[in-house]
Amino acid sequence: MKAASRVAVNTSILYGKMAITVFISLYSTRLILNALGENDYGIFNVVAGAISMLGFLNASMTAASQRFMSYAQGEGTILELKKIFNVSLILHIVISIAAVILLEIVGHILLNEVLEIPEERLLAAKTIYQFMVISTFFSIIGVPFDAIINAHENMTLFAVIGIFESIVKFLIAWFLTYQSLYDPLIGYGLLLTLLSLFLLISRIGFCWWRYEETKFSFKKYYDPKIFKNMTNFASWSLINSSSSMISTYGQGIVLNMFFGANINAAQAIANQINGQVGVFSLTLQRALNPIIAKSEGAGNRSFMKKATLTGSRFSFYLLMLISIPLIIEMEFIFKYWLIDIPEYAIIFCRLLLIKNLVSQLVIPVNSAILAVGKIKQYQIIAAIITSLNLPINYILFKNGYEPYYLYIQFIIYQIIMSNIIIYFGKITFGLSIKNFINSVVLKTVTITGIYFLISTLIYILLDEGILRLLLLLVFGTLLTLYNIWYFGIINSEKNLLKEKFYYAIKLIKLNNK
Repeated sequence: MKAASRVAVNTSILYGKMAITVFISLYSTRLILNALGENDYGIFNVVAGAISMLGFLNASMTAASQRFMSYAQGEGTILELKKIFNVSLILHIVISIAAVILLEIVGHILLNEVLEIPEERLLAAKTIYQFMVISTFFSIIGVPFDAIINAHENMTLFAVIGIFESIVKFLIAWFLTYQSLYDPLIGYGLLLTLLSLFLLISRIGFCWWRYEETKFSFKKYYDPKIFKNMTNFASWSLINSSSSMISTYGQGIVLNMFFGANINAAQAIANQINGQVGVFSLTLQRALNPIIAKSEGAGNRSFMKKATLTGSRFSFYLLMLISIPLIIEMEFIFKYWLIDIPEYAIIFCRLLLIKNLVSQLVIPVNSAILAVGKIKQYQIIAAIITSLNLPINYILFKNGYEPYYLYIQFIIYQIIMSNIIIYFGKITFGLSIKNFINSVVLKTVTITGIYFLISTLIYILLDEGILRLLLLLVFGTLLTLYNIWYFGIINSEKNLLKEKFYYAIKLIKLNNK
């Protein structure tokens, strides 16, 4: 199957999964917030955020494993894949043990000295923390298996797992809403931990059954050169991913220190909305990343550049089409979604969506830089810029600024970081900055501006209600798709879309005969 066709098929599968899981996940959030209450929901998310912040080793090794496996598939060597898998699994076993020890030490300090948690809920928070440590252990062990699945572009499995996970989380939320046998917060943490263990066992079992390279034999397949290369790559990734994790999840701790656990509930709602909306563009990116890495591994850099620019445009449009109506109609949507709306949740959501629209333009460029593998200087500079976020936010809050200034500062940071990524795209794989600005930035900014003006006009002329929301979604989207077709994409992309459309029509006609 051609690369473009694989991206189209894989994206379709993931979007089918997304159509099922997004609404289930959002309604589950409503049930959980209602079952736990704003304070306990905030406690859960600030504790989970602390775990995520301290689990930065997992992020760097995930990038290393996926890059090396996809690259090896581009080269077409099964022996190399077996070596990479074995080295990766050993590294992750060691990292998971080290992470648990580190988390236990730091967790004692966080829960007793740093986080603002009511005394009567401290025991529950400590119990939840232990569940999150166990979940982190499972997630680190599972990284090599996820990388294998991703390298094989088995998006059907990802879709099945994602749908199953969403349904089970909904059932957990429904159960907690109606039970009264024990502490709902502790029960929630326990059930999520059991779910993560089951999903890990399922992925491991599938990979050992389906993929030849997941045969573990350290003595037979250990390669010191691969070990060195993967460790070096992961080490430089670690510098940036650790600062990124601390910055991203450390914001929850800073907010908690100044404004208490309730503000973490608003932050969690914003992250939930942003995560579900981001699926629209990240779904395409997940299908595209293996193509970028495999193209580089096969020595086809010309195609890799083309895939990077196409991914930047399409992933941004997908995120923009859903983000603009949400930003404008956020208050109305929240009235129907949540029973009790945490303070600051609406403005947090709006600002976070804007921040991620900025970052979406350069995510494929970042993937291409990682595919090439020359990341030392890039990761150091990115880490320095990223590490400034938390001190700046701390100073802002110390001087009495409102909580939402955290997200304003993050938007400014993302604009700076996007320019750095574009620059390193140029020096790493020859990205033309002029071409990127003309074919990606100017096109996407123009289309977004038109969409925002149309949506704002509808918002001003009509009263709040379902009719206005539907017009924003339907009329605004159709007009924007028209603009994207004629002004937002290039001719080769139009031809590809036409080809896929006619192919789908042909299949439908054949099936109806």
